Amino acid sequence: MGEEEDAVSLDQNSSGGGEDSSLRRNCHSSPLPPHLSSKVLTLPTVLTLGRVAAVPILVATFYVDCWWGRTATTSIFIAAAITDWLDGYIARKMRLGSAFGAFLDPVADKLMVAATLILLCTKPMDAIVLGPVPWLVTVPSIAIIGREITMSAVREWAASQNGKLSQAVAVNSLGKWKTATQMIALTILLASRDSSFERLLPSGIGLLYVSAGLSVWSLVVYMRQIMRVLLKKK
Repeated sequence: MGEEEDAVSLDQNSSGGGEDSSLRRNCHSSPLPPHLSSKVLTLPTVLTLGRVAAVPILVATFYVDCWWGRTATTSIFIAAAITDWLDGYIARKMRLGSAFGAFLDPVADKLMVAATLILLCTKPMDAIVLGPVPWLVTVPSIAIIGREITMSAVREWAASQNGKLSQAVAVNSLGKWKTATQMIALTILLASRDSSFERLLPSGIGLLYVSAGLSVWSLVVYMRQIMRVLLKKK
């Protein structure tokens, strides 16, 4: 789930001109930072809104029990992953970033990933040797979703505190690797529902557990950094 976008939002919050809590505190008195557009519907934001709108379509196609339903579900997720990268690239290169877009982008990512994980949990994966295993996807899904909920709350709290705390939860390489393995794992798991790609299932499950491990590890790293900052203040 959008680690880099969370960090962008956090930086905007801590600078006094970003989205969410900073806008609520200072929306009438502080101008937007120069790299943010005052427009609401920029091209990157439209792409992000498209990802949000695609979530219910993803859910609907997931339960269409035929080849085109499985193909559509996988295609929607791949398109969402591509637009996740594309909207950030356009926002940076064309200077079309906006406070609303900075808020919406990580929300769209989390909705898409959380919906996909929950959908996969509703249909137990066949572990080939062990047969259907109900908890196979559920365990890493709880770890991934729980980590995202926790980090969202921590970053919101850090944004309301001093700059050092904001820096403590800034994006790191673990977060980027977590997001990459997560997207690849979910793409493989969705594709492996088709008999043509079912041999990919073990690699998809393995990558999902790697992503869950990176999620928990990165959370521990962030918490340790926060504790160092708090202990130095005493």
